[in-house]
Amino acid sequence: MKKTNIILFGVLLVSSIFISACADEKETTPTPTTPTLYEKLGGTTMVADPANSGQMIEQGRLGLRSVVDSTIFVIAGDNELQPYFQVLLAEVGSGNVTGFTALSKNLTDFFCVATGAKNFTYNGIASMVAAHDPAQNNRMGLKADNAAYNKFVADVVAGAAQNGVTDPAIISELGAVLESLRTTIVQR
Repeated sequence: MKKTNIILFGVLLVSSIFISACADEKETTPTPTTPTLYEKLGGTTMVADPANSGQMIEQGRLGLRSVVDSTIFVIAGDNELQPYFQVLLAEVGSGNVTGFTALSKNLTDFFCVATGAKNFTYNGIASMVAAHDPAQNNRMGLKADNAAYNKFVADVVAGAAQNGVTDPAIISELGAVLESLRTTIVQR
């Protein structure tokens, strides 16, 4: 009898602990989250970096860097935007890619942060206003107007298309990021 009471007591104790633990759990349905633009572009999935043999890179960053680099080349061939980037184009024309590399990194960092990446920071060389003002940044050839900025946005879309980024929803989100900068970049 004593042994049965102990077993019964043990079963009741374990059952009460289990029931009280279950009562504390709340059944909730996880709230679906909308993926960030960075996640839509590949996110944090690690892939081989084609520009750096043996190194890995987040797929989202690789995608954005590819779009940025393609956009820089589209701009280089765009007669309307060449006057804004004379210093960079002269450097690249003479074989010096230091400015190109710095611009690519800065723009890629900016787009990573602006599209929702969590593992990167954007420090830039100066504020957006200063970076796009030739009086404060001798690498800028001219102050941008709305027409030049519209052309720049079109060149980003062309750079994206060269990398297979053509989904209208993604292009729209990228356009919203670019539009958020218009008031600081357009200075005439």
